[in-house]
Formats: sequence, structure tokens, C-alpha cells
Amino acid sequence: MRARQFFISTLKEAPADAEVISQKLMLRAGMIRRLAAGIYTWMPMGLRVLAKVEAIVREEMNRAGALELFMPAVQPAELWAESGRWEKYGPELLRFKDRHDRDFVIGPTHEEVITDVVRREIKSYKQLPRHFYQIQTKFRDEIRPRFGVMRGREFLMKDGYSFHATFEDLQREYAVMYETYTRIFTRLGLKFRAVAADNGAIGGTGSHEFHVLADSGEDVIAYCPTSDYAANVELKEVCHAVAGDPSPDGQGTLELCRGIEVGHIFQLRTQYAEALNCNFINEQGQEQPMEMGCYGIGVTRIVGAAIEQGHDERGIIFPSAMAPFDLVIVPMGWNKSEAVRTTAEKLYGELIRAGIDVILDDRDERPGSMLADWELIGIPHRIVIGDRSLKEGRVEYQHRRDSTATPVNLTDITTLVCQRLGG
Repeated sequence: MRARQFFISTLKEAPADAEVISQKLMLRAGMIRRLAAGIYTWMPMGLRVLAKVEAIVREEMNRAGALELFMPAVQPAELWAESGRWEKYGPELLRFKDRHDRDFVIGPTHEEVITDVVRREIKSYKQLPRHFYQIQTKFRDEIRPRFGVMRGREFLMKDGYSFHATFEDLQREYAVMYETYTRIFTRLGLKFRAVAADNGAIGGTGSHEFHVLADSGEDVIAYCPTSDYAANVELKEVCHAVAGDPSPDGQGTLELCRGIEVGHIFQLRTQYAEALNCNFINEQGQEQPMEMGCYGIGVTRIVGAAIEQGHDERGIIFPSAMAPFDLVIVPMGWNKSEAVRTTAEKLYGELIRAGIDVILDDRDERPGSMLADWELIGIPHRIVIGDRSLKEGRVEYQHRRDSTATPVNLTDITTLVCQRLGG
């Protein structure tokens, strides 16, 4: 990709109403633009980040044996009345009437819809288990949308739903999803923790949240450094969650940290199956409700959480797996030096052939402005090409976390970059 072909729209200052660092930096980096409270347009730079998160989520869900589908955002009120959530869900549920005066909602989640699909399609234990997922836009009419994409009204979510003949098989799939989510957040390069959690409005019996660890997190996590125990302090057993208290598992004492919830898995059991008559015929020829699991990941929220976890005074520090580009080539004096321009073009071609997602900054901008843009955006690797270093047969390489650049022989730079990127 060439910068002149792309759309780069950075800002020197964040809008005055931006609250948290991820919101400020995403706006300044030109990744999002506000349309209304809690509703954002994802600009080309931000959309590349979102697509990379989506790709990893999709790969791991497919690897785990889940099947992707795509359900409507608009849902009939009758389904929500059947489940009992038409009244229970509250004002976050955006309700409207069509031209025929029929009630509908914009889906904040899809338990009702998927249960309706399954009750129509699956009749026998021989068709179970099944796990369906989607990556789709949701809408929750938050009373105070804030923190940019961290608590927006419209957001992108991966929601998956599994159906089983027995509770034991649900527990098996729950464990599979626990491991799958662990792989997803590990591949994304995030520091995270899985914690025992309350089921909240979703319902069911058991659940775990996955939190990106960040000082700005809204949730407080109680964890034991000497064991695997961790829980959201909203959970009853640790709700009164000071540091130094004995761990509920008896393995040590508790410490507290803050986290941003980016994933949640639930054992729903038969709550929705019973309400919506989602039954199957078991091996004994008897009808019984299906056991159900629910597994969500806040795809847009992951981007904000990653920035809350990774940034400095210069801008965003993306994990490599999430960055909009792997590497940027910054030529000093693109329009002034033929040697710089020729070298940049040749290196650009070499890196593309090596499979590196690279952007060449061929804009006619001041060097300081170009470098500031890419540091703000958070590209992990940077190569600067200038006349002075070229006379010595070198270019300058710098990782986003490095404080200074390193001179590298031009003949070695592609090999070095491939090694740094793990290729």
C-alpha cells in the first residue's frame, strides 16, 4: 500500500469531549470518527485493525469446530416475549414499530434468534452437538455511552451458541471455548486474565470473563498470584475483594488489579430452550430441552482495550498482530532525492514479495510530520531512508517501542525485518 493511495487523517489534538486515552488516540490517529453519541464510523486505518482482530477470532472459532452463520440485526418482538426478556431487558433494548405497527428490536444479542433457528432445524440427539457463531453489529441503547468504542451503543461482536444433549457435553464445549478464547487473546498479543464472573442479565449457571489488564479498566479483579484463582469483584464470594485477604481456593492471598472485559462465556443450561420450546428426542425416544452455551467477544472493544494497554506519549503501541500495517517505509525527501526514491521503491517491492504488510509513505510531507503520524498510528516497525545513510549503504530501522533507531546495511534489512516479524 502507498500512503497517497490510502487515507491518512491524523489530528494534532483530540476533540475536547474525548474521555479515555483509547478514544483520544483513535480519533487523533484517524481510526474512527463520531457520528452520534456512542456511534462511530470506522475509517480505513481503523478498519484494517478491526479486520485483523476479526480474522484471528474467525480462525480460532473455525479451528474449534464452530460453524459461522449470519443472523438478522432486526428481530421480532414475539421472540423476546417468548423468552421473557421483552420486559426484563430494560431500556437498553432499542424497540421500534414497522409500517404495519408490528414491534421489533435492534438486536443487542442473539440468544432468541439462534434458539429459534435450532428449534426449527434440529429434532434428534443424532444432530447434536452443534455450535454456531457470527461476527455482527449489535446495538445497546446505553444511557451514557462513553469511552469511545469501549462503551458505545453500536459495536461489533462475535457471539457463539452451542447446543447439547447433556450437561456433561456442554461442560466439554465450555472447556473448549475457554481454551479457544485463551488462544485468541494470546495471538492478539494482549496481557489478559480469565476470571470467574456473575452471569448478569444473560442468565445461566456458570461463566468466565476475559479481561485485558489495564489501569483504566472499569472492572476490579481479585486474583491469587500463587494459583489460578481469579474473579470479578462483583462475584458474591469476593465482593467485599480487599488485597491481602485469603484466596477462596485456600492457595494464598488475594491481590487486586483492573481489567477491561473483552470476552465472556456462559453455561446457559436450558433457560432459553425451555422458554422457546427448543427440544430434541433423546436416545430413549423422549423429548427434552437442549443444554445451551453462549460465548461472546467484543471485537470493537478489543481495539480500544489494546490501546488502553499499549500506548505512550507519542501515540499507540499496537501488538504486531493487530497493527494496521506491519511496517512503514519513510523516505526522507521523496520528491527531492532520486536515490532515496529508487531505494524506497526497490525495498517496498522486496518486502511485499516477502509477504510483509507494508505501507510506503510517498507523501510530500515534512519528515517530522511523517514520523509523528506513524508513531501516533502505532505501526510496529519502521524503516527510514535518507541520503546521508544511503551514502554509507545503510538505512535506519526502529521498532515502535525503541527510543532510538539502529543503522542497518541495506543488503540486510529485508532479512532483519522478516526475522523480527517471525517470518
